[in-house]
Amino acid sequence: MRHNTMALSEDSNDLLQAQVELWNQTFSFMKSVALAVALDLGIADAIRHHGGAATLSQILSEIGINPCKLPGLRRLMRVLAVAGTFTIQEPETSSDGHEPVYKLTAASRLVMSNNDGESSASLSPMLSHVLNPFHDSQLSMGLAAWFRHDEEPGPCPYALMLGATLFEMCRGDDAVNASINDAMAADSRFLMRIVLKECGEIFRGIDSLVDVAGGVGGAAAAIAAAFPSLRCSVLDLPHVVAKAPSVSEVQFVAGDMFESIPPANAILLKYVLHDWGDEECIKILENCKQAIPSRDAGGKIIIIDMVVGSKPSDIKLLETQVLCDLDIMKIGGVERDEQEWNKIFLEAGFKDYNIMPLGLRSIIELYP
Repeated sequence: MRHNTMALSEDSNDLLQAQVELWNQTFSFMKSVALAVALDLGIADAIRHHGGAATLSQILSEIGINPCKLPGLRRLMRVLAVAGTFTIQEPETSSDGHEPVYKLTAASRLVMSNNDGESSASLSPMLSHVLNPFHDSQLSMGLAAWFRHDEEPGPCPYALMLGATLFEMCRGDDAVNASINDAMAADSRFLMRIVLKECGEIFRGIDSLVDVAGGVGGAAAAIAAAFPSLRCSVLDLPHVVAKAPSVSEVQFVAGDMFESIPPANAILLKYVLHDWGDEECIKILENCKQAIPSRDAGGKIIIIDMVVGSKPSDIKLLETQVLCDLDIMKIGGVERDEQEWNKIFLEAGFKDYNIMPLGLRSIIELYP
């Protein structure tokens, strides 16, 4: 595995920083959601009962939720720690068998329940009143109720609240489908210009490329315009392809990435894998592996997605990434750190990858 730190042009860097600012403002409501859920579950009290410091497993046991919710609790606590509600004490080494410990702060001591002298100044009732709109509305997709839901693995919060997954809703609701397609097309117009300007070499030497779940073809069209000799195709579900515009340089293929992917030198997965859990991602990547030649013959997968903690010194970037992670948890998705990416790459049969951070997201070249 390799990490490439690119020297971006001033223009691209300014645009990517502006995106971080806008996404941070957009997803800041998830800090309110996280606090509302923490109050509902009594996380501060659970940590107090362990002397002011507790592992995730101890918190989980104390608040009485199903152990299957441990990954979700970790992601919730990561947001609360970045926001300063709690602090995290990491184990000295990742191999010593110890878990991270979450500790109370002055802020979290103010949200403990009013059942002893220590917490007589609790702000919990006032905060619960103000945060009520974040507790039960679509802003949170009922995250607190989802944490208490015992079915394993159970539906994601979105499906638990609305009775269908987001992708099932897209098939039956033209407005939802159009909204998502428009959002992804706008994202492609913004990002692909920077990708092609700063690291267009990742597409050189490729004869054919399939943009998997490429929507209405924004990314594929940009690549095809920059590399006229590169044959670009988009694979997506029939109801998405049906709404795709006519793009002379791009072929649209109706299909399902969980079943098979058309053969090509390279596969593009732009902002796709973060929508899915590990098992689904491994299946998608296994299908990608079958569609491309060996590395020696030029085969590779190009992933554009978040790598959480890609720039650990950039606090606003990290905060934005973990807020996006908690938000996408509502539809069953995950924003992964490098260790989590590495795990699914290995399980899908891939041996090597190269990460290039690009603002909020990164480009990952994945090789069979």
